[in-house]
Amino acid sequence: MKKKNGFITLVLLLMTFTFVQAQKVEYQGKEYKIKKDLIFLDGVDVTPTLTVSEQTAIKDALKNQIELEKAEKEKKKAEKEKKKAEKEKKKAEKEKKKAEKAIKKKEKAESNLEKSKKKLVKDTEKYETLRDKGKLSPVDEEKWLKKLDKQKENIEKAEKKLRKM
Repeated sequence: MKKKNGFITLVLLLMTFTFVQAQKVEYQGKEYKIKKDLIFLDGVDVTPTLTVSEQTAIKDALKNQIELEKAEKEKKKAEKEKKKAEKEKKKAEKEKKKAEKAIKKKEKAESNLEKSKKKLVKDTEKYETLRDKGKLSPVDEEKWLKKLDKQKENIEKAEKKLRKM
């Protein structure tokens, strides 16, 4: 008895699997299922009752449906790839802008450092000229030395900043 129940269950599962695997297509307002060369309507094999031209038309409708589904999948895939490419392009542009910005920032820092060095040299020469001519009071001399020390500190900071870039 157990073997018979198991066999019946297996047959029912195989039949269910067969119907689940069947392709559905709508033709003249009726929904047919096609499995290999058999055409089912409401779970009943109607292949022998259909004319050859009706069978061909139903199978052609299924082929068209399958082609449309494939075309739709291809279209969605192409759209997805297009979006991915656009996203990658935007990311690359963003990276490029970031790199350009970093380069400009570094160039500006280098320019500022050069200006500061030139200013230090110029002010040092002016200080030495005034000192050599004796035109600096002790207070003025102290101001000049503080000014030159501050410029040196600024140069050191600018050099550190450049090394970090």
